[in-house]
Amino acid sequence: MQNLKVCLYLLCGLTMACNTPTTSSNSSSAAIEEDKMNVSAPESATEMVGNIPVYRSYADLEHIFTQKTDSTYVINFWATWCRPCVEELPYFEKLHESFADEKLKVVLVSLDFPNKFETKLLPFVEEHKLRSDVVAFADPDQNAWIPKIDEDWGGAIPITVIYNAESRKFIGEQFANYEELDGLVRSML
Repeated sequence: MQNLKVCLYLLCGLTMACNTPTTSSNSSSAAIEEDKMNVSAPESATEMVGNIPVYRSYADLEHIFTQKTDSTYVINFWATWCRPCVEELPYFEKLHESFADEKLKVVLVSLDFPNKFETKLLPFVEEHKLRSDVVAFADPDQNAWIPKIDEDWGGAIPITVIYNAESRKFIGEQFANYEELDGLVRSML
């Protein structure tokens, strides 16, 4: 019941906050480093907040879940206001650093409220020096995109999707420690 309340709060908040404008992109902000997954493709992210691409629809974000490469992708849904999410962020950052020479991409998909992208999300990313790819997602049609991520997902965060060409795993809870996340990823490499 508590998860349902959290989910409803998240869904209502995203729906109400989505009409708030954010910073527009410029062509130089959309540049993509060679070693990063193409999460800030100009044709997909129509705007940027600092160096964070903003996706307003699942259709634009979907390419992150459908990469056809020999890499393994670790995609975590989180928000700055979600305490369990923030507690496990260091695990994803350590994973990003530990596998820097491997074919592994870590993507942190923020579900922060759109009117907080500039005042909360961007300062948080800068203060914590997050080196993983960070994207902001604000599609108000949660009933449409949540089941596309996983049919069993009720909308509560944190959640993580790990996939590669051979398998896909959905983890609908916080990781207890880095070793748990590391072990799961290594089992898929």
